Amino acid sequence: MTETIASNANQIYRIGIDVGGTNTDAALLDSDLRCVHKVKVHTTADVNEGIVEAVRLLLQESGVNGSDIRYAMLGTTHCTNAIVERKHLGRVGLIRIGAPATTAVPPLAGWDESLRAAVGPHSYIASGGYEYDGRKIANLDEEEIAELCRRMAGEVDAVAVCGVFAPVNREQEKRAGEIVREVLGADMPVTYSSEIGSIGLLERENASVLNAALLQVIAGVVRGFEKALNGFGIDAQLYICQNDGTLMKSEYALRYPILTIACGPTNSIRGAAHLSGLSDALVVDIGGTTTDIGVLVQGFPRQSSAAVDIGGIRTNFRMPDILSIGLGGGTIVRLDDAGGVTVGPDSVGYELTKRARIFGGDTLTATDVAVKLGRAAWPGTNADAVDEVVCGKANAVMQQSLEDAIDRMKTSADPVDVILVGGGSLLVPETLAGASRIIRPDNYDAANAIGAALGLVSGESERIYSLDDWSYDDVIRDAKESAMNEAAAAGANPETLEIVSVEDIPIAYLPGNALLVKVKAAGKL
Repeated sequence: MTETIASNANQIYRIGIDVGGTNTDAALLDSDLRCVHKVKVHTTADVNEGIVEAVRLLLQESGVNGSDIRYAMLGTTHCTNAIVERKHLGRVGLIRIGAPATTAVPPLAGWDESLRAAVGPHSYIASGGYEYDGRKIANLDEEEIAELCRRMAGEVDAVAVCGVFAPVNREQEKRAGEIVREVLGADMPVTYSSEIGSIGLLERENASVLNAALLQVIAGVVRGFEKALNGFGIDAQLYICQNDGTLMKSEYALRYPILTIACGPTNSIRGAAHLSGLSDALVVDIGGTTTDIGVLVQGFPRQSSAAVDIGGIRTNFRMPDILSIGLGGGTIVRLDDAGGVTVGPDSVGYELTKRARIFGGDTLTATDVAVKLGRAAWPGTNADAVDEVVCGKANAVMQQSLEDAIDRMKTSADPVDVILVGGGSLLVPETLAGASRIIRPDNYDAANAIGAALGLVSGESERIYSLDDWSYDDVIRDAKESAMNEAAAAGANPETLEIVSVEDIPIAYLPGNALLVKVKAAGKL
């Protein structure tokens, strides 16, 4: 449904934009969350230029007035790119509250020199910290914190504070943050590790420093997004996509930019759920370069339970459970000396229409295979020069690669529903081993942008409780309340909040009755 429509003064629209490595997708949804129009443009070196072009085309082709757009949502790779490329990162002062207990392992252990150089030399360990049950290991030395701040003065853009077992007791972190602002100024940005990661000091410390380093990046993203929208007369509430498939107000994103890492695949998963009407399925998102496979559980992306590397840095904040393989529309197909075929992982990317055989180029791609086998049609192309025997071999390799990936993501041997989205999903045959049904919904090629525009806002609570001090019911009640408060802070309407999931895990390696409780709440805009 992409025809030009008459603007309706009573209709409220929302725009969803998803910036990928190859393409930037934009979708216009009405108040019933129906896709009214969609566009796809190439992602530009300056990501904001691609966003502006996508919005311009969307308004021009749909005929909708900018003044009728109430909400604008952005899922972007800005923060991921900044970490991977080591560009535009802010200088960070790190104060680890953990002496003498943690001095054996220095801050930023395992970081390579390029990333260390980007965030700067100001990393320190100060006295303090807590045991797993909230008892103090050592007192916070306030004068020591002040002295460390004086050493950093003028040489950092933000400060990260990370205390031992701070997710259990945040008191020392909060006091240290107050001292940071007393010494370095009330406007000095401070990231608290207890608000970013889980238990596991080093991974939480890494995530906190990365978050602090990204504060300038996300500020530029929000400013650029506002400028792009204002240029078209759009005065909308801005939301940024999180990596759990939900949204956060731009003001919240300015504090927690790390929550945008890997939001692209989760946008596709949420979009797939909306377009298909399913709440539990496997989602296969095939783009120009890669295929991302995720799991839809009760309408939300399944979260990873393992520590996650971001740009070579080990972290433990929440991330989606996504498997990526090197298969996309531009994936290069090669013949080997034995007459066999290899597929990928390299891709021609956005140069598909120049280099693929069906466009007169000299590179055999996965799209050539799909067109030759009649799975896809592209006006103005010619598949005569493509060898059908080679395509048959390549198709078998691609199918096996997909089936292996689906099998890895399943939690049982039973067949599962598979939802295909992304412009490259035409590569997939009608049947796949392990799939009970293959569903390619309408607007499948804009599922990422549609997912970005869907309006749930979430908050999470993750904390260790000691059942020696709390009753189980009080623990769950406290965790639920904390998650709902976080969701409201991120922009959810408090009257629409619901608890999405509750997970409690006894921690056997800690003494006493220690319980890790994770709760997620979500609500509408």
